Amino acid sequence: MSTLDATREELALVVLYLNKAEARDKICRAIQYGSKFLSNGQPGTAQNVDKSTSLARKVFRLFKFVNDLHGLISRVPQGTPLPLVLLGKSKNALLSTFLFLDQIVWLGRTGIYKNKERTELIGRISLFCWMGSSVCTTLVELGELGRLSKSLRKLEKNLKNSDKYQNEEYRAKLQKSNERTLALVKAGLDILVAVGLLQLAPTKVTPRVTGALGFITSLISCYQLLPSPPKSKVN
Repeated sequence: MSTLDATREELALVVLYLNKAEARDKICRAIQYGSKFLSNGQPGTAQNVDKSTSLARKVFRLFKFVNDLHGLISRVPQGTPLPLVLLGKSKNALLSTFLFLDQIVWLGRTGIYKNKERTELIGRISLFCWMGSSVCTTLVELGELGRLSKSLRKLEKNLKNSDKYQNEEYRAKLQKSNERTLALVKAGLDILVAVGLLQLAPTKVTPRVTGALGFITSLISCYQLLPSPPKSKVN
């Protein structure tokens, strides 16, 4: 493959990535929380960027609550334990509520909805819903990692006389375990971000800490949305 062909493929992946509304939202999220880290809650250019980017992101989330409503009524994989099913559905319900209420907050911040006090109250309720969904996600990922770990140990016993890393099923489960571990880290950090945004522990989770944690989770989200590279052709 020539250098030009490789460049075309790489640019095609970049275009594919940036065409996703979710990817653009997460890039804006990284800018938002990076600005929050720099401003540390103090007035200035960084805080203005934080506020304007936060408002702009709400446009990317218009009607996004429908996605989690669909997840709420979708069938779950057969064999999933009931506690994990309930936690997963709770996550969908809370996240859908957060995204729906966020639309009202957007209307209030743009001046379409005039009741400022109610807008602030709805904004806090929506953040509590987001924090609740992050807690549910953390518990789901812990449960699924436990199931994967048990499955991997069982598979290792069956493959003790061969190289386990050459087994396709083992590699797939290991990759899934790594993905869920990353999702667990992100969900755990998002809980702290929500605590910071709600100012539940203002002396410990300061605007700078909130910005740093939000920036890290934004980068994780950007990484999770990366498209798979094309498989190299074998002559």
